[in-house]
Amino acid sequence: QVRLVESGGGLVRPGGSLKLSCVASGFAFGSYTMSWVRQAPGKELEWVSEISLGGGVKRYADAVEGRFACSRDNAKSTLYLQMENLEPEDTAVYSCVIGGWGSDGPRGQGTQVTVSS
Repeated sequence: QVRLVESGGGLVRPGGSLKLSCVASGFAFGSYTMSWVRQAPGKELEWVSEISLGGGVKRYADAVEGRFACSRDNAKSTLYLQMENLEPEDTAVYSCVIGGWGSDGPRGQGTQVTVSS
């Protein structure tokens, strides 16, 4: 059974940092492109980042380029999202997704990130 479990969210002040993790199980993690998405209340799902199978190719949404960094550890079946210089507009539930940009693959339940002073 495919399972994606995110963690690492929380409340942080503007300018702060957080590192999210997504532990995957039930499929061959290292054989799939993976992505992070986010959804704020009342807003559509927004793609945040994508990372290739080996981690060598990454893509980011314009809104997070230069502030967020996606990585993966295939030996641990874990996906990461390092978020720096967080802004109130980054407040959302962040989830990992199996597949690349725009994928309709399985998605985890997500972890809440709140950026507020």
